[in-house]
Amino acid sequence: MDTMTAPDDSTTLSREIWNALQHAVVRRDHRWRTPVLATTDAEGVPDARTVVLRAADPVTQSLRVFSDRRSPKVVQLKRNPEAVLVFWCPQLNWQLRARVAAQVDESSEQLDQIWAGIRETGAAADYLTAEAPGDALSSQAPRAADEHALCVLEFRIQSLDCLMLSREGHRRARLEDGHLVWLTP
Repeated sequence: MDTMTAPDDSTTLSREIWNALQHAVVRRDHRWRTPVLATTDAEGVPDARTVVLRAADPVTQSLRVFSDRRSPKVVQLKRNPEAVLVFWCPQLNWQLRARVAAQVDESSEQLDQIWAGIRETGAAADYLTAEAPGDALSSQAPRAADEHALCVLEFRIQSLDCLMLSREGHRRARLEDGHLVWLTP
């Protein structure tokens, strides 16, 4: 990924972006592994936080993130599923903004399978706390493993905006519905 140049067509650019996103899922050191998720709170104020990319599927044009179902971002996405994920790669000088529509999965067979893979790891503790994310700490005992608070956030891509910074000249493109539009950087 460190040697990519800005492609000239939508197929190549889309393939480069999805390859990078899929690598970010499996490579912990990949810069696109931890994008910023921006939502809006109940007052319409922007709210942003870093999340960990867990899956990227070019066929369904979707990205996946795990969360505690009690977290503010889940409440916000249930109220307004429109959000933006922002990725930055300093090696490439590429910024990717993905405008997405979110779906929250709090109980499904897929979620049960994901939990089965997490429950015996150290990460399980993140979803077994008595308190919700952002709550004051208490001395309550952790939840039982079958009472986890894990949920899956599935993001369907609506559009991708890719800014490619370069000494030879910046380039910017938007991919939407399979169409590429070059934009002023």
